[in-house]
Amino acid sequence: MNIKHYILSILLLWTTALSAQDIKFTASVSKNQVGTGEAFEISFSVNGNIEKFSPPQFNGFQVYSGPNQSSSMTSINGNTTMSLSLSYDLLAVKEGEYTIGPATVVVNGKQIRSNSVKVKVVKGQAVTQQHNQGGGNNQQQVQDRQPEGKPADISKRLFIRAVPNKTNPFQGEQVTVTYKLYTNIELVDNALDKLPDFNGFWSQEIKNNDPNVRWETENYQGSRYNVAVLKQIILFPTRSGKLVLDPLGMTFLVRQAVQSNDPFDMFFGSYKDAKYKIKSAVVPIQVKPLPEAGKPADFGGAVGNFTLKASLDKPAVKANEAINYSLKISGSGNLNLMNAPAVNFPADVEKYDPKITDKITESLSGLSGSRQYDYLLIPRHEGNFTISGVNFSYFNPATQRYVTLTAEPFAVKVAKGDPGSNVTAFTSGNQQDVKLLSKDIQYIRTSDSGLIKSDSEFHGSIGYYFLLLIGPIAFAAAMVWRNRNRENNKDQVKVRERNANKMASKHLANARNQLSGGNEKAFYEAIYKGLYGYLSHKFNIDAADLSLENIKERLEESGVGEARIAQLTETLNLCEMARYAPVSGISQQEVFDKAKNIINDIENA
Repeated sequence: MNIKHYILSILLLWTTALSAQDIKFTASVSKNQVGTGEAFEISFSVNGNIEKFSPPQFNGFQVYSGPNQSSSMTSINGNTTMSLSLSYDLLAVKEGEYTIGPATVVVNGKQIRSNSVKVKVVKGQAVTQQHNQGGGNNQQQVQDRQPEGKPADISKRLFIRAVPNKTNPFQGEQVTVTYKLYTNIELVDNALDKLPDFNGFWSQEIKNNDPNVRWETENYQGSRYNVAVLKQIILFPTRSGKLVLDPLGMTFLVRQAVQSNDPFDMFFGSYKDAKYKIKSAVVPIQVKPLPEAGKPADFGGAVGNFTLKASLDKPAVKANEAINYSLKISGSGNLNLMNAPAVNFPADVEKYDPKITDKITESLSGLSGSRQYDYLLIPRHEGNFTISGVNFSYFNPATQRYVTLTAEPFAVKVAKGDPGSNVTAFTSGNQQDVKLLSKDIQYIRTSDSGLIKSDSEFHGSIGYYFLLLIGPIAFAAAMVWRNRNRENNKDQVKVRERNANKMASKHLANARNQLSGGNEKAFYEAIYKGLYGYLSHKFNIDAADLSLENIKERLEESGVGEARIAQLTETLNLCEMARYAPVSGISQQEVFDKAKNIINDIENA
């Protein structure tokens, strides 16, 4: 392919040097009348070296491929001419008569406009995405969008399936869904469009520490595919009724071989790269409500299979000494969503909010592990106390029954505490008992022994008045600072712009750590988030509008050079690709340095 381009470049330079050649720029369509849902091709041809190309607005049509570039050479009576063609594959959406306006090119420093073309759209097939529901297939197939004469059906060679392990769970029962990519066509690039929302579910992604995408072969509906797992999610439905698993969407750049009469293409091979957007199918999940029959009064929403264990670190203490009481719930299910069991402690025992310790692992079988509640207890009086047993109820979806577990009670013997500390002390005679907690109550001193008269002349001194003035001065300074801070934070656009560097620095610092640790996937993820986060805050672009086109437009308006914009685009595309597939031959240190230089150049601009 490099030899071909070299030969074509020489011929192109030679022919463009001919002053007698007239530059012609024309637009044409494969069909002037199409049906809704029917694809057609629009081509823009010019017999010269294109320096800049600006396509028209394709209002009324969907662009699903392009621009696709091709070149040709003709020689008649010794006169050789070169032509370059840029084409788009369009899909008719709505009936009506449409005019596609002229495109614009710059050739040899001269701007030229093409002609307009008219296309009539008549009633045809609906523009929809087809779902194959047979055999439990959750795949969403994109209808064949290839123009006439291009029979390749990408939807059968590239698709995403959402595969849940169950579709009729109980409310609160764990469901695992795997998003799998199926392909048997060459992929050039990919980008994630939209993650599922999981409305009505509590979700937890299963972490994958392997930075490389693992491909396996699988026979599916009579065809052989390369299959990769994109994401694995653990879900817990939070309400009953009909819920859905929203689709996961991606955009792929697909390489396809094309036929050509060009002798160079016939020798070297010819292909085109087409962009395709695909989504997994929407999968319905019918959630059953938890049965009311047999539901315990203390049921707190735990669903799964669990065990309960209680422990006390010591059965005998002195008053005001601390003891630790622990409740540990182990098993599999919605551990992250359960509430602490109700524990009744004696009235004379002071208790603190429990410390919660989770040891939970995520896998395809769901969440499993333990959640432990540690209570700090302080008996304030001597005596014998009993920590009553604890009941914990859960619903087991395997048996479809409620289960109640009971932890054993504990007897605690509390001896008299040491006097003079944070204990209960007693007075002599007939005086009533007085509680001294951290010596916050003292007896009235009836003698003046130990009292010392101060001869200090601090009152009325310079230091005395200085200390009096510190308070008002500090208050005034705080008011000035607060008003200035409010003024600075009033304009949210400027606030986001000021925070752009902080966000970029945080992600770049993370990227440096991942680079040192050899974690390639996490490194590119941090660079990707750092650049996009910086650009979003710097130019106040919402996440929904954060596209490369908008970014390029804002950078050009800010005076950033085209070379730096090209470096930014190249870096973002590289990071996007590296998040889903391994890359080789690229120095991560160079990518890191390039990202830093890009941010510095944008700041300088």
